[in-house]
Amino acid sequence: MKRIKLFITFGLLTFFVGSCDYLDYNESSYLQKEEIFSNWDRTQNFLSDIYSKLPLGFNPIGGAMSASATDDAEFVLDYSSVQKFNDGSWSSIQTLDDQWANMYSGIRAVNLLLVEAKGRTFDAYKWTNTYADEMAQFNNYPNEARFLRAFFYFELIKRYRSVPLIKTVLTDTEANAVSPSSFDEIVNFIVSECDEITPLLPVTYVGFTSAQETGRARRGAAMALKARTLLYAASPLHNPSGSAQKWIDAAKASKDIINLTTYSLEATYNAFLNNVTSKELILERREGNQNYFEKANFPVGYEGGNTGNCPTQNLVDSYEMVANGLKIDDPNSGYNPANPYTGRDPRLALTVLFNTSTFKSKQLECWIGGANASPKTNATKTGYYLKKYVIESVSLDPVSTNTRQHTWVIFRYGEVLLNYAESMNEAYGPESASTLGMTALQAVNLIRSRAKMPAFPAGLTKDQFRSKLQNERRVEMAFEGQRFWDIRRWKIGDTMRDIYGMEIIKNVDGTYNYTKKLVERRVYEEKMNLYPIPLSELYKNNNLKQNTGW
Repeated sequence: MKRIKLFITFGLLTFFVGSCDYLDYNESSYLQKEEIFSNWDRTQNFLSDIYSKLPLGFNPIGGAMSASATDDAEFVLDYSSVQKFNDGSWSSIQTLDDQWANMYSGIRAVNLLLVEAKGRTFDAYKWTNTYADEMAQFNNYPNEARFLRAFFYFELIKRYRSVPLIKTVLTDTEANAVSPSSFDEIVNFIVSECDEITPLLPVTYVGFTSAQETGRARRGAAMALKARTLLYAASPLHNPSGSAQKWIDAAKASKDIINLTTYSLEATYNAFLNNVTSKELILERREGNQNYFEKANFPVGYEGGNTGNCPTQNLVDSYEMVANGLKIDDPNSGYNPANPYTGRDPRLALTVLFNTSTFKSKQLECWIGGANASPKTNATKTGYYLKKYVIESVSLDPVSTNTRQHTWVIFRYGEVLLNYAESMNEAYGPESASTLGMTALQAVNLIRSRAKMPAFPAGLTKDQFRSKLQNERRVEMAFEGQRFWDIRRWKIGDTMRDIYGMEIIKNVDGTYNYTKKLVERRVYEEKMNLYPIPLSELYKNNNLKQNTGW
C-alpha cells in the first residue's frame, strides 16, 4: 500500500492550511484521541502540526522582522505593532510577540502524543509493504516531540523567565492552577531532555527510511538547543553572579556539536540562505513557494516593492574594513566617508542594499529624489533596503509573477562557533583551550576566514575580545532573529536608543554627499529584558507572578 509522505519537499509545515477538525482535540474525549492515534497518517499530521509552531521569522510582528525592534533596522510603517517595542507602549494588556498560549498549546499536544502513541503497533498494517518504514518513523515521533517540547520551553523562558513546567496531560482546571518553576529548573529540564533524546534521534534522515524524509529534528538540533539554552543561562541577564561554571557548561555543549563533524561552514556567507541542502543548517523551518516576504521588502521603485525592514546606519557602521579588520571610526582604518561602502566587510553587500547597489540589474538610487528614495511613498527611512533572505529572482510583475521556497534558519553551524567562542572567552579568556582543544580565538577566526575578513588578532583581553565578538555576532547573524535576544541577555538595551540612517544628496557632477542623521530615539527600560506575562493569563491562574516592572 503506497501512502503519502507529507514531509517530502515542503518539510512539515505547508500542508496544514485548513487544518482538520480532529486537531482541535480535547483530552477528555476518548473517541477523538482514538481517531488521531489509531491512524498513522493522522498521528503524523498531529506531530506535523506541532512542528508548525516552530518560529518563522519572516515579518512575524506587525508585518516586521524582530530586527526592526533592534538597532539593526527600522520598519517603514509607523502604524505597525512592532513600533510598540520601540516607543515603549507595550504592556501586559497590549502584548507583543505573545507566545504564551501558542507554546503551551504545543506543549499540551506533545504531552498528549507521548501518552497516546506509547505502545501502539498498528497490527492492521503489518502485512503492508510500508509497515517497517512506518513503524521506524512512528517510533521516532516521541523523540521528535520531546525535542519540540524542550524547544517550546526555551521560547517561553527567554521571554518570561519563570513559567509553569507541565510534563503531563492536564485538564484546563489543573493547568490554570499550576505554579511557575524557576528559570534554572526549566533550563535543567531542557538540558536533561536534550541529553536523553540526543542518542535516540538520527544524525540524518537520509537512509532512515525509504521515504527520505527531511526537515525534521535531527541529533544536531537537540544538541544545538542544549548549547543555546546553556549560553542564555550563562549570560548576564540570567547569571548575575557571573558563574564561570555556567560558561564552561555552555562551551562544552557547543564543542560537542563541533566534534560531531556533521556540519560545516559553507564556502560563501550567503549559501545557507533559503537552501535546504546546506551543510551549515542544523534546523530550519520551511515554507512552500511564496513571495510575500519580497512584497514586503523589495525597494520602492521596483515592481511590486513596498519597502519594509530598513537596515540602519547603526548596523552598517558595524561592518569593519576588509583590509585590516578595523572599525570605520578608527583613524587607521582607511574608511572614506565620501565612499562609505568601499572596502567594507563583504557581508555588508550580502545583507544590505545601499546606494548604487545593483538589484535586479539596476542600480539602487537612495539619494533624495532618486528612484528608490524620498519623497516616494514608503521609501526607506534610513537610506538602506534589506537584501538578506530576499530572493532577487522573485518577480512581482503582474504579467510574470512567480514564487520561491523560503527557509527560516533556526540553528546553523555558524552560530555554534560563535556560541563556543563567547562561552570560552568568558570561561577561560580568548586564547586558552583548556581541555576542549579549541580556543575562542580559533573558533571565531573560522567565521572570519569564511567571510574573507582578517583574523581577530592575538593578545586581546577578555573585555576587548567580548566587544569585538559581540560585533562579529551582530554582523554574521544579522536579520536571523538573534540580535533581539542578544541585546536582552547581554543587558545592553539602554545603549541602543538612538537609531541612525544616511541622508544622501546627489551632486550635479554625479558624486554624492553622505550625512549621518538621527531617524528615531527609542524607549528602552530594564524591565524590557523580559516580556510581561499576559494579564489574561494572570487572571486565569493566581499562582503566576508578573515580571518585575510590568
